[in-house]
Amino acid sequence: MSPIHRINPHELSPATGFSHAVTATGSRLVFLAGQTALDRHGTVVGDTLPEQFATALGNLLAALRAAGGSPADLARVTVYATDVADYRANARELGRIWRRLAGRDYPAMAVIGAARLWDEQALVELDGTAVLP
Repeated sequence: MSPIHRINPHELSPATGFSHAVTATGSRLVFLAGQTALDRHGTVVGDTLPEQFATALGNLLAALRAAGGSPADLARVTVYATDVADYRANARELGRIWRRLAGRDYPAMAVIGAARLWDEQALVELDGTAVLP
């Protein structure tokens, strides 16, 4: 049984691509550092937000797998975007990328606008917290 339980109350707007609340009863927390679209050589790859989002999410999930987890174990993900309007304009495509890489188990999420990220060419960064059984 998963240590993660997603809660989406009917009195709130429908949760699309995220969960309103997540409870966790596992035995191990995994704190995932912010991941951008860096390749294994430390170079930001991708010119568009969707391209960079796919790489950044892949990097986040690689770190999670290395810690013994899977996408279903994600309790919280924060997305930092240098252009929130661009993020909203690409929301459907970003959702397809999420489902392809992480499935339909959505964590509690937030998107936060950032003037600049650590990697100057980065358009998006993701960090998160997972709970393992």
